[in-house]
Amino acid sequence: MHSLSETEILLRCKKGDKHAFGILVNLYKKRAYFSALGFVHDRDRALDLSQEAFVKVWQSIKKIDPDRKFFTWYYTILKNVCLNDLRKKTNQPRPYSEFIDFDPEEIKDSTVDISKTLENDELKKLIWDAINKLNKNEKEILLLREFQDLSYTEISEVLNCPQGTVMSRLYSARKTLKSKIGEHLK
Repeated sequence: MHSLSETEILLRCKKGDKHAFGILVNLYKKRAYFSALGFVHDRDRALDLSQEAFVKVWQSIKKIDPDRKFFTWYYTILKNVCLNDLRKKTNQPRPYSEFIDFDPEEIKDSTVDISKTLENDELKKLIWDAINKLNKNEKEILLLREFQDLSYTEISEVLNCPQGTVMSRLYSARKTLKSKIGEHLK
């Protein structure tokens, strides 16, 4: 484990320290992957795109303000990489089933309640279907808050808007999501 602050790590990165950059990658790779997955809905592409974004960050690391949070800067680059990739793709996002972790061995385990597993999978599918029907701004803010667990301040930095705007957009997105889920249940 390292004992450097993020600012110290960023300063080392600006000097070309690849080991310091490796520390940043290790700190944020999981968060980056799930952020990309929220955009592209494809595990392999999410991994590739999050790595591509790290490469782009390294190529422009000298431009970063070390007093700024790394992830908010990285996220902006990742978002652009994902949106560019989506524009290039003519096919639709992969179906929700990509998000369901299915272990065939669980079926052999008599302690697993199959109906409960199916019920949970149906609920996950319902929620993701509703999320995917949101407009891109609503979807993004929900993913940042609920799945990436970013604070209002971090979301404000990522989206380059005031915290009050973040709070109102998040309220609106949650309300719309609730409505879309309600439509599915009718």
